[in-house]
Amino acid sequence: MRYLLVVILLACAWQGQAQKQITVEDFTNRGTFRSKSVYGIRWMNDGRYYTALQDNAIVQYEVTTGSRVATILDAGTLEPALAIDDYTFSADEQQILLLTDRQSIYRRSYTGVYYLYDRQSHRLRKLADGRQAYATFSPDGQRVAFTRDNNLYYIDLASGQETAVTTDGRFNHIINGSTDWVYEEELSITKAFFWSPDSKKLAYYRFDESRVKEYNMQVWHQGQLYPQDYRYKYPKAGEDNSLVEIYVYHLDDGQRVQVDIGTEKDIYIPRVAWTPDGQLSVRRLNRHQNKMEVLHADAASGRTRLILTDSSDTYVDVEELVYLGDGRHIITTSEQDGYRHIYLYDMAGKLVKQVTHGNWEVAQLVGVSGGKRPVVYYTSHEESPLETYFYAIDLKNGKKQRLSVHKGVNRVNMSGDFKYYLNYNSSATTPNRVELYQTRGNKLIKVLEDNAALAATAKEYGLVPKEFFTMTTVDGTRLNGYMLKPADFDPGKKYPVLMYQYSGPGSQSVTNSWGGGHYYWHQMLVQKGYIIVVVDGRGTGGRGAAFKKQTYLQLGKLEVEDQIAAARYLAGLPYVDAARIGIWGWSYGGYMASLAILRGADVFAAAIAVAPVTSWRFYDTIYTERFLRTPQENPAGYDDNSPLSHASELKGKFLLIHGTGDDNVHFQNSVALADALIAAGKQFESFYYPDRAHGIYRRQARVHLYTMMTDFILENL
Repeated sequence: MRYLLVVILLACAWQGQAQKQITVEDFTNRGTFRSKSVYGIRWMNDGRYYTALQDNAIVQYEVTTGSRVATILDAGTLEPALAIDDYTFSADEQQILLLTDRQSIYRRSYTGVYYLYDRQSHRLRKLADGRQAYATFSPDGQRVAFTRDNNLYYIDLASGQETAVTTDGRFNHIINGSTDWVYEEELSITKAFFWSPDSKKLAYYRFDESRVKEYNMQVWHQGQLYPQDYRYKYPKAGEDNSLVEIYVYHLDDGQRVQVDIGTEKDIYIPRVAWTPDGQLSVRRLNRHQNKMEVLHADAASGRTRLILTDSSDTYVDVEELVYLGDGRHIITTSEQDGYRHIYLYDMAGKLVKQVTHGNWEVAQLVGVSGGKRPVVYYTSHEESPLETYFYAIDLKNGKKQRLSVHKGVNRVNMSGDFKYYLNYNSSATTPNRVELYQTRGNKLIKVLEDNAALAATAKEYGLVPKEFFTMTTVDGTRLNGYMLKPADFDPGKKYPVLMYQYSGPGSQSVTNSWGGGHYYWHQMLVQKGYIIVVVDGRGTGGRGAAFKKQTYLQLGKLEVEDQIAAARYLAGLPYVDAARIGIWGWSYGGYMASLAILRGADVFAAAIAVAPVTSWRFYDTIYTERFLRTPQENPAGYDDNSPLSHASELKGKFLLIHGTGDDNVHFQNSVALADALIAAGKQFESFYYPDRAHGIYRRQARVHLYTMMTDFILENL
């Protein structure tokens, strides 16, 4: 009787403490697990203050205390009232450029309506008629340049006079001052114009995309009787790219000077910037992307000199490049010794020294302070590929200091004078934490956000921590992974496993950080009795060039071998049901999930592929050729590891999902795979999302997507 009473009391206690159940709505519509942060930071000139965008207001903070001291602008009180999407100060901080009504075009590109606010007169005025993009103050604050309808303009703020720098821009033909689709997606640049330090010149890109073939998407607008065609220029692997030219426009006389970037036209110009002494720095990358050159151009004549060259047997990444304030040195990053490290050169391109060394990678070059004792600030994976820490190294004597105080992944935003920095930290057990530090003495000034509410919610819902592990793949390489196990995990039971991965070159999914891709959906599945496993295979990042680049010319081969090996490793664990192992992924991860369910047909019972590449022949030039060269040069590299070539091998349950409005990984990929599976007599499930882009958002799409994927997993795994 006493024993029965104890059991009843324990059962009641457990029910009282039982974890709340996660629903799809919790992480899609309700924001139950929304993480807070500090956004829109602008460090102010005097070093005493910074500003942030909060609740549609630009708020000023005292750096030394982290305390709010003033509201510079409450956009809701303006006439007309505005909703601010972004803001920029002029150099003297007396004028503010306000971006409103931001409308996305593709992943990074957008147009908006800009307003100019004068802090002294409190005058608000519209910058120009129509919609513009990338509006930018000149360094002297007297003009603002912007693009509109594929042309570049600037407006004189005193007179209000607008000047067209170019007039030949035309959709799907000529672009001035902004980039084409593939530069935006793969080189991460959209604004393609640059004020000179003296405010007297504008350098800009000109894209001639006339020869680039068009991709056609049908758009099914709600309530519209006939669908519309949307055609845009998309260069697929092996096809023509835009012809790119660089110009310098002289405001004084309207002269336009073309910069000499060489006789070879089938190249890329991934970056352009002005040097402190008024030269134009142009980076030139060959189409194979295995040789990057830094050119310095004379703005008056357009003549160029070759300064630096970085080359590889495989490919080179677009690295960071900083011109020091002394006007005599360049800091850059390179993988030339096998790991990404920092190097110091003089302005003539002569190597002065390698600044960082070791069998670990620099993650980001944060900046370089000036003065007699310049200091380089950077983040790196020095202590672990799974973690990122912030360091300072004296450029003269090489003395190094770790500034990060918290374990996990640290990101940094430093003030312009390098006296202060914001540290954004998280770990597998701690949500995003934002702290303000004084660099000297590495003194903590204030915790700006600790996400205590999210931590409490995570406890309330019983979120389980990542359990990190390593495993050995077919060639003896050790791989990093993590598991999420049910809170009531019993090692004597057998559990189904769902593997998630991205696997793309240089990516990392296994880090000591909070969350990760689709984290709360994974936690929901854990509550339903599944183990979630994530493994970074060969080709992923954080472990040096050799590890990352071994997938060169054969995308998909080693990566899928590693996911199959991981599944076999899991199948050998006593608590894993070997007959119930599934895999899923999105984009590159969708490509891998498709290939895994085919090549690993005897290992994986089910797979979900969202927006997958199914043939690299369908994908863009810059990304695809960086890793595979062209289809003409390497046809086997394109076809041997294409899911289209293995459709007949399908055995398990397969769900194929795509948005018809995906401008990045075209719906064509899933159409082709579906056709191949049908021809092979294979049954599978598929679903398309009308007009949704690569991220599959808008009009309840995410709720529908996660609900459908949940049902598929529950029914088939």
